Amino acid sequence: MPLSDDQPRTRTRLPVGEQSSLPSNHRQPRPLRALVAVLAVVTLLVVAIAIANRVTPGTGSGSDGASADRAGSGAASGAGPAPSGDQPVGTTVNGIPTGYPHTEPGAQSAATNYAVAIGSADMFRTDNRHGIVATIADPGALAGLQNRLDQGFGGDTATRYGLDAQGRAPKGLTFVSRTVPVGTKSTGYSEGDAKVEVWCTGLTGLAGERSVQPVTTNWFTLTLSLHWTGSDWKLTDFTRKSGPAPLPGDQQAATADEIAGSAEQFGGFRYAR
Repeated sequence: MPLSDDQPRTRTRLPVGEQSSLPSNHRQPRPLRALVAVLAVVTLLVVAIAIANRVTPGTGSGSDGASADRAGSGAASGAGPAPSGDQPVGTTVNGIPTGYPHTEPGAQSAATNYAVAIGSADMFRTDNRHGIVATIADPGALAGLQNRLDQGFGGDTATRYGLDAQGRAPKGLTFVSRTVPVGTKSTGYSEGDAKVEVWCTGLTGLAGERSVQPVTTNWFTLTLSLHWTGSDWKLTDFTRKSGPAPLPGDQQAATADEIAGSAEQFGGFRYAR
């Protein structure tokens, strides 16, 4: 029978275990919303920092030179002097760069390119050697350098490498002689004279299946004395000493055909510092 509204109302208490299963009208905390909010704030901060870095003065296209200078000085830390100086000159005589600036970097560039010329395979052929010496030598030192280099690259030296009197390799073999500068430093400089050391590695020998003088590497330092002639730096004297040589790497030697092919296919460089 239904109760009237006048009847007293009673409250029923359920057991604790049953009470917990009933829906509650109270709002529960939502940790997911809080996490999303935090991630959004962090994302906005990262984007703001990235935009600020992109528009920082000195990093735009208008300051590439300054940025490169800073990068160069930083890269040089602990690694010796950074490459610097003038661009390679645009004129050549007998294939040798000439016309260097009347500066200390210009003298270093001249010494480096002259070291390459002195260590080339052309020095073993009389006509080519005379042309090279005439190009790089100071007129006052030409005769003495010519005589010295004739003795150093002709006669017994050519024979030791299996070359004929004209400096030509036997048929089927390729003669390799190449100097690769690793670095330079000035040891004396004035308006009229300069002395430059060039640290080099070199390749020398006959490449081919029947070679008895296979191509080998060696390390040495050339010290070149230069004189300013009024229009260019020219060689007056040079000396050579062995090393410094690093430890050889654990690397398999190439075949004779690979060395010969590389010597014929890979050209050299003009150097500037």
